[in-house]
Amino acid sequence: MTRALRVAVIGAGPAGIYAADMLMKSGTPCTVDLFDRLPAPFGLVRYGVAPDHPRIKQIVHALHRVLDSPAVRLFGNVAYGRDLLLADVRTLYDAVVVATGCERDRDLDIPGTDLPGSHGAAEFVKWFDGHPDVPRDWSLDARHVGVIGAGNVALDVARVLAKQAEDMLATEIPDNVHRGLAANRATDVHVFARRGLAQARFTPMELRELDHVPGVEVVVDPEDVEFDEGSLATLRESRQTQMVVRTLQDWALRDRRPADDPALRRLHLHFLAAPVAVLGTDRVTGLRTERTELAGDGGVRGTGVFTDHPLQALYRAVGYIGSELPELPFDRLSGTLPHTAGRVLDFDGQHVPGVYACGWIKRGPVGLIGHTKGCALETVGSLLADADDLDRAPVPDPAAVVELLEERGVRYTTWDGWLQLDKHERGLGEERGRERIKVVPREEMVELSQVG
Repeated sequence: MTRALRVAVIGAGPAGIYAADMLMKSGTPCTVDLFDRLPAPFGLVRYGVAPDHPRIKQIVHALHRVLDSPAVRLFGNVAYGRDLLLADVRTLYDAVVVATGCERDRDLDIPGTDLPGSHGAAEFVKWFDGHPDVPRDWSLDARHVGVIGAGNVALDVARVLAKQAEDMLATEIPDNVHRGLAANRATDVHVFARRGLAQARFTPMELRELDHVPGVEVVVDPEDVEFDEGSLATLRESRQTQMVVRTLQDWALRDRRPADDPALRRLHLHFLAAPVAVLGTDRVTGLRTERTELAGDGGVRGTGVFTDHPLQALYRAVGYIGSELPELPFDRLSGTLPHTAGRVLDFDGQHVPGVYACGWIKRGPVGLIGHTKGCALETVGSLLADADDLDRAPVPDPAAVVELLEERGVRYTTWDGWLQLDKHERGLGEERGRERIKVVPREEMVELSQVG
């Protein structure tokens, strides 16, 4: 190899940064340029983790060390497919790793999901995380709110809806989010899960956290505590499931607090309740669910017994899905790039030369952030195994991409620019005794990130 390998990574979230880190540590001489459509790095950690989970956000410190490497460059506010094309990448780099993640809501195929008042959880999460590309205002005038889903995102949405705005002031939420939460009129938040307790995908810590939210009572119906052979097998095999089920059982057995307690918000967890229709004509007025029963193998079947739950707003947390990328093959059903061990495949099953995938766009939205390391290791291993056979970039000059972006009038941001924005946000927080207050508008983020 006559020169260092040059790799472009599309996406500067955990998956892309882990891939860059493993390339740096591989022993193969290489340089990495990360591109992200947002002005700031860290992807899901900054814009997908709830602001009242600072422990999870601490992973930024490890990601920071990678981006601090002189062999790694960051180009923010650069959209692949608009500002940077596949032909550009092929000209300037020896290989590209696509790590764009999954940030759209997966569709829920029941009537009424398009009614006003029916929201995708992903959009709500972006709002309370201060994402620059969603509206600044969010109506929270519903007293009875539903959340469909049995995973941690559903819990995040429910917890934020049930919390008092003042309890969020210690976090990094921007002022517009605090104003919105302060106007929240919710008294009851209902979470609906199609299957039983043992099939819930909550993590134990996330679930137990619900019971420590001031002024919130968590309610589980004792009639929902059912198990079949499949459930019992899962309990025997998974300590995590045991902890989740034990917590839910404890909540089902305890005494309820007075129904007329004005200081309370109630968070109801409904199991064996399959959503079948969102009710309403001009806007959401309720959710119809069908009671399900365990089928013996951990699955469920309908019983034909239906319940209408009066609601004024509904959030769908049934999973994320990836977005199609220009000039790259895409599996619409799974929302991922087809691949073998990270090598992106065309529709004939052949490896697209020099193109690799990592993270959720590769494997779907499964696993915690830390699981992305193993995924990145596999992809980088494939790329390095192919290194001698790659078509080398005809223009490997590191300055060429800078010239290209400037010619196209792209107002890109850099790692030094992020350090500047980071300092500004921390300064805003320090003025109010907080660690950070996020800047939300894209143009303001870009302006604050300009160096020199």
